[in-house]
Amino acid sequence: MKELRYDPLNIVICGIGGQGNVLASEVVASTMNDLGYRVAVGETYGASQRGGSVMSHVRVSKDLDMGVLISAGEAHFIIGFEPLETLRIARQYAGPQTRIIYDPRPIYPQGVLRGTQTYPDLAALRAEIRSLGAEAHEVPAADIAMACGDSRAANIALLGAFSRLPGAPLDETALSAVLQQRFQGTVLEMNEKVFAMGCAAMDEKGR
Repeated sequence: MKELRYDPLNIVICGIGGQGNVLASEVVASTMNDLGYRVAVGETYGASQRGGSVMSHVRVSKDLDMGVLISAGEAHFIIGFEPLETLRIARQYAGPQTRIIYDPRPIYPQGVLRGTQTYPDLAALRAEIRSLGAEAHEVPAADIAMACGDSRAANIALLGAFSRLPGAPLDETALSAVLQQRFQGTVLEMNEKVFAMGCAAMDEKGR
């Protein structure tokens, strides 16, 4: 069993309804459970069917019984599927120890598309995200997934990148085993390719 850097370990996964962040939290939780840890998962939904906010709390411990919700400022990792959602969550849950990994590709709300609302300046948004934790990494997960033929697999790309972060409790072997449980045939092959490209995106940053 891989030792946890923090116990309990707190992970927040956030994004927009339909991006697959709930599946990502399930994959993380299943992988940690298979490795012998205790896992607690809590989820909150906005108007998820209409592109509202979706957030999952995943808490992991070797032997502690935990509540499902993470306290403000106590996330060790934030995995974000959309930059504005990542910023919103980081403002509440990030602390000096937090490592943030997110897709910088914005998804514009209907109000922005209609011209009745304004999306924040992206450069300022990204700069604030970088200021809120120990480190922040941008991974073009949606672009990776689309290059492999299915934009819905962006969640798998982000999980690959996440597995490369210092202190991440998962490794490629454990996550790949869970993917093999969930997918078959060409879908499995595509997800494994996306996962490997997510890993490679983080490896490239370290060079």
